Amino acid sequence: MKILVINAGSSSLKYELFNKKLDSLGDGYIERIGQKGQIPNHEKAVKQALESIQKKGLVTSLVEIKAVGHRVVHGGEKYSAPVRITPSVQKEIQKLCKLAPLHNPPNLAGIKACKKLLPKATQVAIFDTAFHQTLPKKAFIYALPYDLYKKEGIRRYGFHGTSHLYLSKVAKKLLGRKADRLVTCHLGNGSSLAAVKNGKSIDTTMGFTPLEGVPMGTRSGDIDPAIAVKLSQKLGPEKADNLLNKQSGLLGLTGKSSDMRDLLVTRKSNKKSQLAIDIFCYKVAQKIAAFTASLQGLDAIAFTGGIGENSGYIRAQICQYLPHLGVKVDATKNRKNTTIFSVKGSKVSLLNIPADEEKEIASQTLKLL
Repeated sequence: MKILVINAGSSSLKYELFNKKLDSLGDGYIERIGQKGQIPNHEKAVKQALESIQKKGLVTSLVEIKAVGHRVVHGGEKYSAPVRITPSVQKEIQKLCKLAPLHNPPNLAGIKACKKLLPKATQVAIFDTAFHQTLPKKAFIYALPYDLYKKEGIRRYGFHGTSHLYLSKVAKKLLGRKADRLVTCHLGNGSSLAAVKNGKSIDTTMGFTPLEGVPMGTRSGDIDPAIAVKLSQKLGPEKADNLLNKQSGLLGLTGKSSDMRDLLVTRKSNKKSQLAIDIFCYKVAQKIAAFTASLQGLDAIAFTGGIGENSGYIRAQICQYLPHLGVKVDATKNRKNTTIFSVKGSKVSLLNIPADEEKEIASQTLKLL
């Protein structure tokens, strides 16, 4: 029995194959879907992925793939757990495209392609928003007219849920009860944090969309809402939206790069690079500190993502704001990207955990089966 995990983006397809022991058998990444002269659509991309899996000898026949776990970005309020993709579930995912117009349509395209090319496999949806469905109302309701929530679904949904869930599970295995009050930090081109109490998400930084929260590669993160109104009046809604989502964040601050790796290389010679890093670390530290109020204390902080798990400098810069909470970094362990890099006996444990959303999707798919 094999489980295929599919993450279909607007112009890309990431896939990974697992056995029933959740060992990874192989993976791949297909780019430029829909671009001129490239792969025309997601069906062709899935077909190419399946051909590659067979060519590598990962399966002797495609019938060995008994299930496909699909990453679906938005599940709204309806889905708080993985579900088998029935025609009615497919219709719901289609309806939710209005809440995630950039993400749910390609997710749906991947589902349709797999249903056609792997008709005997069970198709399962794993929702990015599901883990955050345990947020209390005081954490997810905005201070707007209440009818906007009831009629338009405007509320904090949170994202990166699969990653935050995986982090919390690994932290629990490593620390036991010392991970009961945990802040998980998924830091990459897209970044979000979550307050996790006894394994459940009780607050998170991303909101109605992934734009809210800390500054990211190209997203602004939290700003005065009046700025968005002002930009919309000056540039028009579409250009304002593009500016906040694709021209801001690290890219906007530096004018050159949205990649933290580039900024770390140039930070000593470029003041804007250092400023962007400083703002990012300061804002992440503020969110961690704020979540200690939600958690009524703090036992551990877990870092993951391209930035979170690879940059000791960034982790140290974030933690320098938090000694009053009992955060103490072991500089040598941090530099070596050791899993537990807090000082021995520290009140707060610091964890560096490599992201593995695909394994978590495979695990949830297997559990549902």
